[in-house]
Amino acid sequence: MRNTFDRFNGRHQDYQAARPSYAQEFLDWLGELYAPPERYTAADIGSGTGKLSAQLLAAGFRVCGVEPNPDMRGAAEALLGGDPRFSSSNGTDHDTGLPDRSVDMVAAAQAFHWFDGPAFARECRRILRPGGRAVLVWNVRGSAPVNQALAQVFREHCPSFHGFTGGMGEDDPRIRDFFGGAYEKRRFPNPLTLDRDRFLRRCFSSSYALREGDADYEAFRAALEALFDTFASGGQLIQPNETVAYVGIPAAPQG
Repeated sequence: MRNTFDRFNGRHQDYQAARPSYAQEFLDWLGELYAPPERYTAADIGSGTGKLSAQLLAAGFRVCGVEPNPDMRGAAEALLGGDPRFSSSNGTDHDTGLPDRSVDMVAAAQAFHWFDGPAFARECRRILRPGGRAVLVWNVRGSAPVNQALAQVFREHCPSFHGFTGGMGEDDPRIRDFFGGAYEKRRFPNPLTLDRDRFLRRCFSSSYALREGDADYEAFRAALEALFDTFASGGQLIQPNETVAYVGIPAAPQG
């Protein structure tokens, strides 16, 4: 995962409290691809605080969460550990620790842009049962004025910001290469309604966001507050957002 484990240290509370879930229509679609879900096991790689894992469990799947960051993994275990259909382990995109041919779906939610694509494809092919598929999914903000203004705040104050979703665009070459060019893409509306606290916490949950104590933190926070005041109405900010998913069979190694 390109040495990114530590970038989320201490962000798990903001991440769990403020990061959005994925569109219910997306989960319904997965339930149609894997019907009935109760028969199938999904591996959630880079599972974080369990955002997607919780939704997969609610849809009926058994879920193996794989997450290298101990803060994030601990939050998921606290949230979901009481469900016997959920297991949690320390692993990475290229070394999940899961047995050969043990899962029917490999999901990466808001995570693939951190991965080594070819190594992840090899690991997916190892752990997937015959006929199994990989699912790459993101919540995508799009080009609405509020999202453009937010990106500008991050560019001005956060040196590690290279674009939302790590700078990975839709139908990115890394996605095409991962699937060997053969995949199905779906979009699902998932607009967000955020109060001031949740808006700020969502921003602070990002790996590239400045932390309290950083040199430019106060100016960064003030810019976020001003943006909220500009775009909010009645104490609520509507942020256009879509859940965008790619589903297919990971490509075999070349050569």
